[in-house]
Amino acid sequence: MLFISIFYQSGFAQKTGYWDKERATYKEVVVSARDRIILETDDFPAGTTELIYRITLLDDNQQMAGSLVSILKAIPDPTGISQGSAGAVFLMSKISGDDKCKYAVFSTNELAKNYSSKGETAEACLAQTTAVSKDAKRLSIDKSSCIKSGTTKLYFGFESSNWIMKQKIILEVVPWVDAKLSRGWTLGNRKNIISQCKTSALARKMANSDDFCVCIGEKIQKQYTFQEFQKLLPMEQTKAYKDFGASCFEETGIANTVFNDLRTKASADLAKGNYSLAIKSYNEIINQQKATALDYANLGYGYLITKQYGKAVNILKEGEKRDNTELLVKLNLAHAYLLNGEYSKAKTIYKEYQNQNVTDSISWTQKIKDDYQAFAKAGIQNEDFDKVLKLLK
Repeated sequence: MLFISIFYQSGFAQKTGYWDKERATYKEVVVSARDRIILETDDFPAGTTELIYRITLLDDNQQMAGSLVSILKAIPDPTGISQGSAGAVFLMSKISGDDKCKYAVFSTNELAKNYSSKGETAEACLAQTTAVSKDAKRLSIDKSSCIKSGTTKLYFGFESSNWIMKQKIILEVVPWVDAKLSRGWTLGNRKNIISQCKTSALARKMANSDDFCVCIGEKIQKQYTFQEFQKLLPMEQTKAYKDFGASCFEETGIANTVFNDLRTKASADLAKGNYSLAIKSYNEIINQQKATALDYANLGYGYLITKQYGKAVNILKEGEKRDNTELLVKLNLAHAYLLNGEYSKAKTIYKEYQNQNVTDSISWTQKIKDDYQAFAKAGIQNEDFDKVLKLLK
């Protein structure tokens, strides 16, 4: 009696998935003597990574002792076929007739038709060239060329070895469905999601957007099957990218990196005199609610040096709300009041902090002198500059 014995090995990791018994193939056909026929499996479900097939030849009036589906109920996962269940499982028929056949398995209908007409097996992904009365095998995506990512069906070709009488052939095929891949997220589909993410404006600002885009991909895969996502309108897909992107931006810690890079660039632009670029960068930081008090101070300075005094006053007052102890904000606000024609407000601030340092190495008074010199180079003159300097002596 032919059978496959399966013994349990402790600690063997089971695969996550299931035998799709509802979409198993069962076909019974009578083959004429010396004839060749093709049996096509039913469509495999999305996520099929392996399968078990059984071929049985029966004499007239013989019946199957047990279906392949019923046998697989005792096997928890595909690895159990060769490694992991308790006791012995009989994948072969308990009975079969005296008739025998050769068979081959093909991945396309065209190859199968060629076999049917010429008997050629060179293009078969599996060929049984010795006639058998029954057979059973496991085909997996990692060990057989018959199963590949996206394989939807197989074609079994049979050649009768009975030269006189017809014979009955029964083909049973049960697919194993990987639970994750069953959602349609193949390697190629996942790569497409990541590629689309990398073209987004936000991703392009990142030195390395891999973690960010992988995070978005995982959220999309969890929320939608591939087919569901494909059916979304373009605007709905765009919204999904945006919503998941906002979440991943924070979760992955990329937000801090991106804004620190943007902050560094803005500071460099400010130092080089690229004021419009610096102003744009600082405004983006503020609009994304990632600004520090120093960002407000630097943006205020950018407005001052470009003679946008009203904007400088407004943004620096917002900076005060962020941190009322940051003296660079206070000093730039005093400059803004002075240049905006509000000397009394400026004087109050200038006098209040004249005995402090704005940084650990620069005094309040020295910073005022440095700023007035920078203003003069930028063509900004004000008759009250000298008044302020005399006031602080």
